[in-house]
Amino acid sequence: MKRKLYNKDVKKQCDVCRFGKLSEDKESVLCRKKGVTDRDEKCRSFSYDATKREPMIPAKLPEYSEDDFKI
Repeated sequence: MKRKLYNKDVKKQCDVCRFGKLSEDKESVLCRKKGVTDRDEKCRSFSYDATKREPMIPAKLPEYSEDDFKI
């Protein structure tokens, strides 16, 4: 069975495309196919690159005290 690297419902955006490179101001993308674009744009040349995805920030775990574990 082949393991999936990402969800098929990935949002198509230039900032996670293999042809795009995020600019220094982090507001636009330098695309080899379309030139300078916004991060949220997409085109028909979109190809997902999983290494450019920014992972979600993990939720903070609640802090427990020793009293929580006493019977």
